[in-house]
Amino acid sequence: MRGLFPENATKHMTTGNGQSTAAQPAAPQPAAAQATTIKPTDLRGILQYVPRFQGQIFVIAIDGSIVADENFGNLLVDIAVLRSLGIKVVLVHGIGHQLKELSVLRGIPISNTDGTGITDPATLDLAIRASSRVSHLILEGLTGSSLKAVITNAVRAVPVGIIKGVDQQLTGRVDRIDKELITALIERQVVPLISPVAFGPDGKSLRVNSDLLAAEMAEALHATKIIYLAPNQGLEIDGGVTHEISVDALRSLLTEHPDQIAESSRSKAQYAIKAIETGTPRVHIVDGRVFDGLLNEIFSNEGVGSLVYGNDYQQIRKATRRDARLLYNLTRNAVKREELIHRTQQAIEKNIDQFFLFEVDEAIIACVTLWFYPDQPETAEVGSLYVLPFYHNRGIGKKMVEFACLQAKERGAKRIIALSTQSFGFFSNVCGFEESTKDILPEARLKLYEDNGRNARVLVKNIS
Repeated sequence: MRGLFPENATKHMTTGNGQSTAAQPAAPQPAAAQATTIKPTDLRGILQYVPRFQGQIFVIAIDGSIVADENFGNLLVDIAVLRSLGIKVVLVHGIGHQLKELSVLRGIPISNTDGTGITDPATLDLAIRASSRVSHLILEGLTGSSLKAVITNAVRAVPVGIIKGVDQQLTGRVDRIDKELITALIERQVVPLISPVAFGPDGKSLRVNSDLLAAEMAEALHATKIIYLAPNQGLEIDGGVTHEISVDALRSLLTEHPDQIAESSRSKAQYAIKAIETGTPRVHIVDGRVFDGLLNEIFSNEGVGSLVYGNDYQQIRKATRRDARLLYNLTRNAVKREELIHRTQQAIEKNIDQFFLFEVDEAIIACVTLWFYPDQPETAEVGSLYVLPFYHNRGIGKKMVEFACLQAKERGAKRIIALSTQSFGFFSNVCGFEESTKDILPEARLKLYEDNGRNARVLVKNIS
């Protein structure tokens, strides 16, 4: 599923039988005609995700051009759906599109459009007017969807100051966010609406970039994700849309090859990196012009936009002796179904150094073992792979195997073996293993294989 868990780094999702599916980029279509993965009315498609999102905070950043798009009304209905499902929403909006229009309409040149350059007094005056108009349009739409909402003064800013010898005048940077105010509004079922005009220590207005503002808001509120609703299909790299990318890869690209990132995507790329570095697990960039795009990004495996994700393996850790009882309880149902070989709690404790665990909110929901052959140091074995059924279809099993392979490679192994009676399709189709014969097993391991009588299939993968 796209978005909730840092471990689910890609759009490749394991199905119940261990196979995976991957999202394919769709051909561009008009927003109103574009096909959807699910329908907003398909409650069965949506409700399966509700327990994973309820009570969490999403920061939704709406580009000014999206507010002016014909799909804007549909987006507000989608936001009402999120609220009805118990998802806490904070809205941040931009004004670049409206600021340009006002500049042309009034014949007043503007010094900067997006709040990242110089903001002179005339530009700030137009920005305040544009912001008021956009905020009012959003309030109108939310009211029409029976949602309570307020425009807040929760963002305190200070002037950016002088950059490379140039005074940025009335451009601001976020100094403080009144988290208590925002949280109180959310708890009272009110949607906070954050404009890109903040207030300085003297109460005067300062222009702030809305992409940055969304990242700062997500950090302050410990949001689960940011969703940028943009006027393009996603994160555009090398002339195409990249549907998923790690924060490390994006950071490297932005530093070493910034020209490969489309100019229209650079701001969101920059602040996606900032958001993830400060604790937001997921950042989505979604085409706000696409009908049902927001819901499909959140409530479908594949999504429709771009996903920037953090450390793939931050929720995996090495097991300790105190985990033995939990591991025994975790896997005993799989043992009964003969998916895993029987191990007593004492046996697990004795071999605890072989186990790696996956945690969600400090609860163990998956495990895997990594075993090295003393007589064949270049070969390792991955085993005891198990994921709680509730967490199936999230790519966790694949990630556990990938992590084990990385650990084995770091310790000098050049190939890794897996033995499986019921999940061999997962290892071959999802994890890239190839079926082999028992003859590749070291002598001691071969004896154990023959003695247990499980007749497991033997699979192997080169990791050198």
